Amino acid sequence: MKAYQIVENGKPLEKREIKKPIPVGEEILIKTIACGVCHSDVHIHEGFFSLGEDAKLPVPLMTDALAMGHEIYGEVVELGEKVKDIQIGKKYVAYPWIGCGECRDCLHGREHYCSPLKTKNLGINVDGGYAEYVLIPNSKYLFDAGNTPDEAAGSYACRGLTAYSALKKANLKEGDTSVVIISAGGLGLLALKIIQAAYSIKPIVIDMDDKKLELAEAAGASAVINSKDESLNEKVMEYTNGGATSVIDFVGASETFELASGMFGMKRGGTYVVVGLIGGQSTIQIPMIALGARTIRGVYVGSLEEMGELMELVRNGIIDHIDFEKRDISKANETLNDLKNGKIHGLVCLTHDH
Repeated sequence: MKAYQIVENGKPLEKREIKKPIPVGEEILIKTIACGVCHSDVHIHEGFFSLGEDAKLPVPLMTDALAMGHEIYGEVVELGEKVKDIQIGKKYVAYPWIGCGECRDCLHGREHYCSPLKTKNLGINVDGGYAEYVLIPNSKYLFDAGNTPDEAAGSYACRGLTAYSALKKANLKEGDTSVVIISAGGLGLLALKIIQAAYSIKPIVIDMDDKKLELAEAAGASAVINSKDESLNEKVMEYTNGGATSVIDFVGASETFELASGMFGMKRGGTYVVVGLIGGQSTIQIPMIALGARTIRGVYVGSLEEMGELMELVRNGIIDHIDFEKRDISKANETLNDLKNGKIHGLVCLTHDH
């Protein structure tokens, strides 16, 4: 089968012919229809996360070559002999955060927290959607996407799930008018869709790109602010009526951390959720956490249970997809570069011409 693989971090992906997997036992083989491209792919391709001041967290390849892609939507083409509840020809979103199945986290429904040395995450530890076919270890990892367009469905497996999990942890109250989302990129726009549908909240959205802010405004933001605006702090205080109750940061840079955790950012008792992985370092005045009774927490993707909750909302038509751009898998290298350089607005996916 055809696959676009990382052979060396930072180097262009190579188009290769590799062996097509054969499912056994409870395994399922799906033919990739479309695979979303997100910023995690950029970090995996580069081989590191930036920690600021030239410090890096290495993300080494776990195999000799890897087909990335963890936002996978595909059609079932072959079944292992023990699979009884899946039909050939059906289409599904694949949950990619697959643990060892034996550790404490996996046994308590948190396999997305499984040790990186033991996980079998699709497109990260094993070949994913940049390959023509993907092997799924069990039917529990497959979810019906209802009437979602093929090209948008895979985005729920990472960006949609991450946004949903982050919102659940942000201490939201239905109808709150003082919620801030930082980023109007693909992840931020998905969160904007979900927060309106699930919580009846129209948040304030902050970004440095006016085109992205236009998309956020059209998608239902109550207000948008360019982070380069000299009166940013004053506008946040005005629009939130004295400070945000919750800030969800889908950028995760030094500047956004300072913005959200500073004195102006949150009301007393507010919650700051860090999701993005752009990177950087920051200092914080520790007494202000206690004096402000603030909660700061991180979010890493989402659980299998949360994926089920999210996809039920999707199937019931409660959460709508956002606009997407479709590109052929042959444009994988160009797409990674465009995403890295901020040239993509909304979602982009790669499709396979089988």
